[in-house]
Amino acid sequence: MSSLRGLLALVICLAGAVSPVHAQSYPNRPIRLILPYTAGSPNDVLARLVAPHLSARLGQTVVVDNRAGGGTTIGVSAVMNAEPDGYTLLFSNSPSHLIAPLVNKNLAYDPLKDFVPIATVGTSSNVIVIANDVPAANVKEFVAHAKANPGKLNFGFGQGTLPQLVGEMFKAAAGVDIANVPYKGGAQAVTDLLGGRIHMNIGTASTLLPLHRAGKLRMIAYTGTARGPDMGDIPTMTESGYPTMVSTTYYGIFGRADLPADIVAKLNAQVNDILGSADVKDSMAKVGFEPKAFSPQELATLLADETRKWIAIVKETGFQM
Repeated sequence: MSSLRGLLALVICLAGAVSPVHAQSYPNRPIRLILPYTAGSPNDVLARLVAPHLSARLGQTVVVDNRAGGGTTIGVSAVMNAEPDGYTLLFSNSPSHLIAPLVNKNLAYDPLKDFVPIATVGTSSNVIVIANDVPAANVKEFVAHAKANPGKLNFGFGQGTLPQLVGEMFKAAAGVDIANVPYKGGAQAVTDLLGGRIHMNIGTASTLLPLHRAGKLRMIAYTGTARGPDMGDIPTMTESGYPTMVSTTYYGIFGRADLPADIVAKLNAQVNDILGSADVKDSMAKVGFEPKAFSPQELATLLADETRKWIAIVKETGFQM
């Protein structure tokens, strides 16, 4: 606990020590925004929504670069190994950024020590969906079906991501035996759900709500504290009888810990300005995201709190990569 407070204090100090030297000339060439997720994933959707606006404000192209695999470690490591000059940044979400080190002790990086939070972009919660051929219309019926068919249903997810952990939480809370099917990315799992090769998937409304509305899969619950935007007909997990099944994901931009503080401050100001746009707010709401403009210090505090939360959940569920 004391180490977390110490790291938080260090991040706040670095973020606050703003010098105008670097920011005056930054940026003078294109910026790579690395995503440790597949194309079409919720993170990809949100990053590609924000990137053009950031390009316009910075006067340089912001290229979205998908580096999926390894439970997000491949993309994160690419940023860790890049120069700390602000031209290679990480776009990730709070659980995935923090979970990998909790379950993989051989990682070459520490998300709190080796990365500085730059800006929060938005938040969302997960939705639980099932294949159309599963004879269930809600969580209660799905649990009953799973209990009547132990080990016969499959849960597909992107390896080492939040949906995997939320799925483990669900199986533990419901007491059901559902087999795990890991994929390189969540988009591949959705494809197999539509094809009838798996039975359950967990993701965000940005990718799954349109498929639910089109009748291609069945959305049975939302993990937010209240029903989601444009999802008034989808009950929460709390309403479905599982009050511990609440999770909120924070999406944001990160850089190496030794990224100059004035560049951090400049990027934070630009992202927060983007999030204040009515057009951006509307575009994000349509794909299931809520904009959140935080300072680097506020995001650092959030990450410290989230780390404590996920440490407890990993221990309770026995989560493994």
